[in-house]
Amino acid sequence: MAKTSPPPKTPPLPQDLVLVGRFGAAHGVRGEIRLKSFTGEPEAIADYAPLYDSTATRRFVITALRHVRDDMFVAKLEGVSSRNDVEGLVNLDLYTHKAQLPPPEEDEFYHSDLIGLAAVLEDGTRLGDVLNVLNFGAGDILEIKPVTGGDTLLFPFTKAVVPVIDLGARQVVVAPPQFSEARDETQEP
Repeated sequence: MAKTSPPPKTPPLPQDLVLVGRFGAAHGVRGEIRLKSFTGEPEAIADYAPLYDSTATRRFVITALRHVRDDMFVAKLEGVSSRNDVEGLVNLDLYTHKAQLPPPEEDEFYHSDLIGLAAVLEDGTRLGDVLNVLNFGAGDILEIKPVTGGDTLLFPFTKAVVPVIDLGARQVVVAPPQFSEARDETQEP
């Protein structure tokens, strides 16, 4: 299942990296570590070797991968042989070079492709820039840094609220949901 690859001649630049997983706690005393996969097919994380930290300065190759449940695995890493070796890796995010990943399907996007895009309203007014794509369990949310400054704006990343994503033009069109204020029926207009 695990795939090794020769070291690349030069590591990828950090902006070319895509988040694919995160190390968890050490598992046992022989250098195994828990691994949460963020890939579409969780077990495919081993195929995207080598993996890197966010700065692309540390390189990891999975030599063995055991499925625990859902998107959780126990991994053995090249050059790691003891519990002490993995203690410093706990909660480390894992990235791969974008070129290692399959192209996204229609209406799917890598978060890294969206971050930095201009966010405009339907009439073309510049709202700001996409700062992040968040997910707290109920779906993706675009975090936008407004051009006027101040607090960031959060919008559900749905087709209704973000009807157009134009990677070529480096922008997304945002149609903010309309909210009506609840009125107390006993109040006079």
